[in-house]
Amino acid sequence: MVKPKYPLLFMLLVGGLMAAYYWSQPALPEQADYYPTGRDINPFSLTDAEGQPFTAANLQRHWTFLFIGYTYCPDICPTTLADLRSVYPKLKEIAPSSQVVFVSADPKRDDSARLKSYTAFFQPEFKAATAPHRQLFPFVRNLGLVYSIVEHDSKDYLIDHSASIVLINPAGKLVAVFRPEVGPGLVPHMEMDMLVSDFAKIARLADQ
Repeated sequence: MVKPKYPLLFMLLVGGLMAAYYWSQPALPEQADYYPTGRDINPFSLTDAEGQPFTAANLQRHWTFLFIGYTYCPDICPTTLADLRSVYPKLKEIAPSSQVVFVSADPKRDDSARLKSYTAFFQPEFKAATAPHRQLFPFVRNLGLVYSIVEHDSKDYLIDHSASIVLINPAGKLVAVFRPEVGPGLVPHMEMDMLVSDFAKIARLADQ
């Protein structure tokens, strides 16, 4: 084996190349549960706030931030929509194709007209959709989210639902889940600055 004439210089060169390679790699998301290859989403059919079909085709060529809730929600839903409104310009800067989709788990009360006025109050570009439970529940479960109706027989029933936001890539695959911070007696709250930061990293990773 031939030894290099300048072993120290050789080691420094190799170390420098390794460091350069390491620092050139995009950083991984810090908060999100990230799925590099993406998870398939089964075929689904919802109805949007315009009364039109909302299917997998509506996810194609978009970065979609999707979460579930209902318009009568007293806390999590309006807070999440307001938070997403505050960072929406930043999301669009990272990827102009970004969209926010609010899926109602309350098809009985949330018709298209109500969904449209509700989301438009926060941001006219936000989209909304729902479907009968027999179609909606499998879709929500496929995304790793859940919901259940509390006191179903009551007129003013509440709905327990996931507070997470899922990110779907332009190929229509689920690539990340942003989970809120939770604490005793506190409304689950998403750290939006971290969501924006992680989205920028995920978008860069997708370009590699």
